Amino acid sequence: MRVLIAEAEHGLYADLLRQHVPELELFGSDQSAELSEYAAGGAIWLGQPDLLAPLLQQGLQPQWLQSTWAGITPLLAAGLPTNYPLTRAVGIFGQVMAEYVLCHLLAHERQLLARVAAQVEQCWDNRQPHSLNGRSALIVGTGDIGLSVAQFLAPFGIELCGIASHPRHLPPFRQVAGLDELSRLAGEADYLINLLPDTPATRDIYNGTFFACCKPSALFINAGRGVAVVDADLVAALHQGQLAGSVIDVCREEPLPAGHPFWNAPRLLLTGHSSAPTDPRLLVQLFVDNLARWQGGNALRGQVDFVRGY
Repeated sequence: MRVLIAEAEHGLYADLLRQHVPELELFGSDQSAELSEYAAGGAIWLGQPDLLAPLLQQGLQPQWLQSTWAGITPLLAAGLPTNYPLTRAVGIFGQVMAEYVLCHLLAHERQLLARVAAQVEQCWDNRQPHSLNGRSALIVGTGDIGLSVAQFLAPFGIELCGIASHPRHLPPFRQVAGLDELSRLAGEADYLINLLPDTPATRDIYNGTFFACCKPSALFINAGRGVAVVDADLVAALHQGQLAGSVIDVCREEPLPAGHPFWNAPRLLLTGHSSAPTDPRLLVQLFVDNLARWQGGNALRGQVDFVRGY
């Protein structure tokens, strides 16, 4: 059985796969010509959506494609086929994303950046910090990653609400409401955490109307998709004091171009799409599990519904 590995770290993925399934015939590259040559022979594809989408554009198609990303936007471009099994990375990002969120909540409450600035200025800053206990968080996107983040934050005494495509009962969330309740619940939250995938329904939802509903003391974190935020409206909200701060991990255009307003916006921290990197060890474990399911004709973990887009 042949597996095409389209990854910058294809050598590492190949070594890990050989430890689990030594009988696989592996070919890896991050070069388009080499990937096209090998894919023409038919194979299972494992790798980055941005490297594999061009193969689909060429008319090539996998037996099954396992994405190494949670997001699969490049594979959903207009005109690309949808008649093959596609699975996205699930079950491997929960803790690392939760650590990212917790890091920035603590930094916000402990006023970490302000204290660094005070030290540079040799100014003694003894303002008292706040605790996470008793704060409220609105997690927008309560799937695999969002639920993991909620479970991670719950022991800190944070009141948790969620937004999903449809209302549901989902502990430890006190409430999970539909997307139509976003602005109402945002007005009650100290932390606003976007973890939504990119779908037509989730684009531009963080706009001027939304930010006008937020507490001036709220922290907005976007670790979902850049297209969910209207950039100019977020910058205006920060200038106008509608938010206490923002942490932006994902942007509409990456890398963020020089001169973009985010670079100089007040109280905005850019983290360069680093919130939840793929751990090859965990991804290979997911692939091996899905491979056994695929060979046995069983349901795959993380299988994408092309109509929903995730």
